[in-house]
Amino acid sequence: MNICILGNGLTALSLAKNLTKKNINVRIYETKKTVNSSLNRTIGITKKNLEFLNKEILALQKKDTWPIKEIEIFSEKEKKDRILNFKKKDILFYMIKNDKYYHNLSNALKKNNFFKKKIITEKFSIDKIIKENKYDLIINCDPNNPISKKYFSRKISKDYFNRAYTGTIIHDKFDNNKAVQIFTKCGPIAYLPLSQTETSVVCSLDLKNKSVYTNKEVLTLINKNNPGFVLKKISDLKSFKLNLTNLRNYSHGNILAFGDLLHKIHPLAGQGFNMTLRDIKVLSDLIEEKIDCGLPLDISIIEKFEKETKHKNFIFSNGIDLIHEIFNFNKNSNNTNFNNFIKIIGKNKFFKDMIMKVADVGFRSY
Repeated sequence: MNICILGNGLTALSLAKNLTKKNINVRIYETKKTVNSSLNRTIGITKKNLEFLNKEILALQKKDTWPIKEIEIFSEKEKKDRILNFKKKDILFYMIKNDKYYHNLSNALKKNNFFKKKIITEKFSIDKIIKENKYDLIINCDPNNPISKKYFSRKISKDYFNRAYTGTIIHDKFDNNKAVQIFTKCGPIAYLPLSQTETSVVCSLDLKNKSVYTNKEVLTLINKNNPGFVLKKISDLKSFKLNLTNLRNYSHGNILAFGDLLHKIHPLAGQGFNMTLRDIKVLSDLIEEKIDCGLPLDISIIEKFEKETKHKNFIFSNGIDLIHEIFNFNKNSNNTNFNNFIKIIGKNKFFKDMIMKVADVGFRSY
């Protein structure tokens, strides 16, 4: 059994590690050696997804994950009056650093006899890989390669006219297990704990009325909305544009689109990589079924994967978009009744439990 993966990001390596655990020969091809800007960022992983990741991808050490026990949501409009609070006895989700996770995955795969990596050059093109026809499946995790542009360009897309600015805050030591999100007039700012002395910050700023934010202006917003820690310093800020995309066609022949190529969402709910992990689980289970039945890996896996995930991914991503639009409308409105309405809804135990469950497992059961 041979599977080819195009791309070399977190999604590609996570999928590769999962597949090699099934004794499948995996070959990763990357277009060129570049510094992945996403490695400077952090990701939140829900409890159920972390259980899957630890069991079926790579067991993370406790020191490499940081538990979040509570989420508080505020509105700058109401003088930072808390409008929502999510808390339960158990852990809500975990924060991990992209670069640490990537490093651990890379090291684990280097020692794996079922894994190899190759750089694509002009002499060894993606077209050649396809024509050789030596792979049962080709999984494309790279949205920027020629295959993506040729076969996977049809998308439902939306420009948020937002730019995300990310960095890591170093502060005085304290019990740092509460994530805070503040909806400001410029856009949402999320403070996501990484340790007792570190907190990741994500500012998703509106570009409609102001096309460019300087680093100084972003730092001012971060300090102004500081939820209470004593800031010592902050890392260099990285930024990227925000768009919503849902791919119309998941496959072409035996090539399956995957990861950010399938779906990109607004980061306000921290669900981007969680959606990908759920996709990995579905694909992993479908491949496992074939292996258990002694059947070859073929395009029927791709067809079943699309049937199982496409509508759920579309509904989930548009649900996140709806949350963004509701808070965006409130930000531009002078009406204060919205926050009061959200506070009332937020006191409903059924509503809060449902939100936390969907955030944890999506629309799938584990």
